[in-house]
Amino acid sequence: MDIIITTTHVIEGRPVRRYLGVVVGEAILGANIFKDLFAGIRDIVGGRSGAYEKELAKARSIAFDEVSEKARALGANAVVGIDLDYEVVGRENGMLMVSVSGTAVEIA
Repeated sequence: MDIIITTTHVIEGRPVRRYLGVVVGEAILGANIFKDLFAGIRDIVGGRSGAYEKELAKARSIAFDEVSEKARALGANAVVGIDLDYEVVGRENGMLMVSVSGTAVEIA
């Protein structure tokens, strides 16, 4: 069963039958990743780093997968009101956390 994930609070034509609770997925990029990325600074082209973008995309994917798994475990077929946050955490701000949260729901 595919889980519909959206930043909106409603899905047009699909009324919410039940609200099942908040679900959260998180992924943390450790300090070693950042050191490795700094070592590959030559990847930066036009002010962008392909290596950073690839790691952030991977972290987002992990966080979204966790949200889907947790929603599915609650019996949901959708997650609405998705919020995506990035936070610098850890000693000396050596890690980046990607957090995805939303409300698991059963829609018609």
